[in-house]
Amino acid sequence: MDPSGIPMVILLSFLLGVASVTDIRSRKIPNLLTYLAMLTGMVYHAVTKGFPGLLFSAEGLFLGISLLIVFYFMGGMGAGDVKLLGAVGAVIGPKGVFTAFLFTALIGGLYAGVLLALSGHLAETAKRYGTMLKTYILTRKIYYIAPERRDGKMPVLCYGVVIAAGTLCSVLLPFP
Repeated sequence: MDPSGIPMVILLSFLLGVASVTDIRSRKIPNLLTYLAMLTGMVYHAVTKGFPGLLFSAEGLFLGISLLIVFYFMGGMGAGDVKLLGAVGAVIGPKGVFTAFLFTALIGGLYAGVLLALSGHLAETAKRYGTMLKTYILTRKIYYIAPERRDGKMPVLCYGVVIAAGTLCSVLLPFP
C-alpha cells in the first residue's frame, strides 16, 4: 500500500467502524458522520494533489452515491447507506468505490441469504423471485410480488455493516 494512503485508511476504518456501530444500534447512519467524511476526503485530496485530487474525490463521491441511489428510491435501503458509500468514494476515489461496491454486493448477498435462511424466509423469497423472473421471461414485463403477510417479520439488514466489510475487503485485500 502507498504510504501516503495510510491516513485515509485510518480515516476510512474509523468512519466505517462508527457507521457500523450506529447502524446496528439505531438502524441509522448519522448525516454528521457521512458529511464530515465526504468533506474530509475532498479536502485531503485537494490539499495533497490539488485540483486533480479534488476531482478524484468528487468523482468517487458521486459514483458512490450513484451506485446505491436506485436501491434507495426502490425502498431497499436507507439514505444513510447511500451517503456512506458516497463518503467512501470521496475518500478512495471512483475506482476504489466501484471495487468496494462489488465486494459489498457479494457480502450483502451472502448476508441476506443467511438472514433469510435463519429466519425461515429463504424458500418463500426464492419462490417469489423465481415467479417474478418467469413472468418477466414470458411477458417481458416486470411484476413485483409482495411477500405474504406473516406473524414473523422479515429480517432487517444493517447495510452499513455490509458496506464497511466490503470496503475494508477492497482496501486491504490485494486486488489489481
